Amino acid sequence: MTQGKQRKQRKQRKERKERKERKTRPPRRRPERAATKPDPAPAPLPDSPSDEPAELPLPAATATRSQAATAAFDALYDRHAAALTRQAYLLTGLPQRAQQAVERAFQLAWRQWPEVAMAPDPAAWVRAATYEEALSPWHRLRPWQRDAEKPTPEAPAPAPADPADRALLEALLGLPAPYRRMLLLHDGVGLGLCETAAEVEASTTAAARRLTHARETVAMRLPELGLDMQPPARKGEILYAGFAALAAAHPVAPPPPRSVRTASERGTRWTTRAAFGLTGLVAAATAVSLVTAPRSHAPPPEKRAATAPASPGAPASPGTQAGLHGVSASDAPAAPQGGHPRAGTPESGPVPHVPLPPEARLTPAFP
Repeated sequence: MTQGKQRKQRKQRKERKERKERKTRPPRRRPERAATKPDPAPAPLPDSPSDEPAELPLPAATATRSQAATAAFDALYDRHAAALTRQAYLLTGLPQRAQQAVERAFQLAWRQWPEVAMAPDPAAWVRAATYEEALSPWHRLRPWQRDAEKPTPEAPAPAPADPADRALLEALLGLPAPYRRMLLLHDGVGLGLCETAAEVEASTTAAARRLTHARETVAMRLPELGLDMQPPARKGEILYAGFAALAAAHPVAPPPPRSVRTASERGTRWTTRAAFGLTGLVAAATAVSLVTAPRSHAPPPEKRAATAPASPGAPASPGTQAGLHGVSASDAPAAPQGGHPRAGTPESGPVPHVPLPPEARLTPAFP
């Protein structure tokens, strides 16, 4: 028992000692873990190309696309406006009409620029529009087109050409419009037969026939060119040189591209306003007609059927005879159905014959 008590006391003293040490010992602090942050992505080098372009704000992106479209249009206009003006002059022989055709073609191109920019050949698109405008038959119905032959600062009069060049221009203008266009595209611009046929929207066979007929006509009108006994390739070279000399003698001064773009935008605004105005006018006319229309429809009064006068030789009806003798129609004997009384029938009885007085006759009695 004594040993057990001693053991127990030693254990208690040990526990008290450990408690005192824990109270006097400073508390242990757990080591704080540093917050792990993702490493920032390294900034791209200024000279290293990035795979994906940086996204711009919407107004900035719109302004960038507008500037790119304007720059592309201006480059196309500066590159082809002068040449197209000379080609339109060869098609029409009128400097003012040629300048107008080129301006309207580029105005249409700016109006439809997304389509033109995505075309395989924007220059061919504008050239086709220029040719269509220059050869349009509606010029004859425009009175203001009579001044198209007068030179202007933008389309000055051509310099005095050589007699041979004037004769070539007259021979070209004497051709029908489809043949003139075919000859100028193939032998003036230098397009191939398939490209020319595609631009004029004709088959290759039809394009070849038009080209052959145009060359034969020019050779017949200008024998001094020497096209009769030449192969087709040589004919094309001779005509190409002649058209180039004739176009180079025509001075052109196309307006700046900014004025063309401004005119196109003005035309678009005018067309939009006119469409809205016409729509409003139609809506107003419809509303007025609905308000002023009658609510109910009254049928027209029935007209009484007019009785035709009896012929001189026809017997008068019983009602007429009764009226002439002062007898009412109800007192007169009724006629049988069918309109022709039958004498001696048991239903109606005999019809007495009453002579008419002279003053009751329809026709005068001649002596």
